[in-house]
Amino acid sequence: MTKQKASSDTARNDLPGKPGPKSPQLAEPTEPTGPLPPKSDQNGPETVGPTGQATGADQARMAQSGAYLTTAQGTRLPDSDHSLKAGARGPVLLQDHHLREKITHFDHERIPERVVHARGAAAHGVFQGYGTAGGVSKAAFLAKDVETPVFVRFSTVLGSRGSADTVRDTRGFATKFYTDEGTFDLVGNNIPVFFIQDAVKFPDVIHAGKPHPDREIPQAQSAHDTFWDFVSLHTEATHHTLWNMS
Repeated sequence: MTKQKASSDTARNDLPGKPGPKSPQLAEPTEPTGPLPPKSDQNGPETVGPTGQATGADQARMAQSGAYLTTAQGTRLPDSDHSLKAGARGPVLLQDHHLREKITHFDHERIPERVVHARGAAAHGVFQGYGTAGGVSKAAFLAKDVETPVFVRFSTVLGSRGSADTVRDTRGFATKFYTDEGTFDLVGNNIPVFFIQDAVKFPDVIHAGKPHPDREIPQAQSAHDTFWDFVSLHTEATHHTLWNMS
């Protein structure tokens, strides 16, 4: 009986999502702290080959295992939260090589089961302009009585193909207007605030919300440490999550 209880206690200590080893302090922290030691389900990649032979790889130097964020070329990043802009409220500049590298990596993640908005439903239809936007836009499809073919899609965000429609997730919509001047895309969410303000953080919030890559759970929801770590450290994400959870 005692042996069985001891083994079950050990199993519970290895559960994913178990609180970290440090107790939270009551006083407001004023000094930055280093990363916590990894939990049992957060180990880095194996340093052995398919046959079990050691590869000699240094696990401390493998991707995302160091104490600091770096670019793909290993240059240390002092700030990965803000893209380079022309002035405090200006447009994003193409000189920001880190932003371009990060978005390029994200756009090429074409594993079909892990693409965002993989689960949804859509319908074809027709958009007819009322002409009320004529004073603020030269777009021909907004002129009075002009009919434009459209394709409208509604979806969840995080779930892979085959996931449930009933999960607590942000809903997105996308409308394609097939105009005589080209295709006009209009996209949005069902919540008036968004997880991020700077586009450089978009790959981060998606990666934080996606399932753990080694077990593909949880599906279509964010009930795991990586998401809550991101939300607790990012005020825009905290704001959006309060909307989402209410």
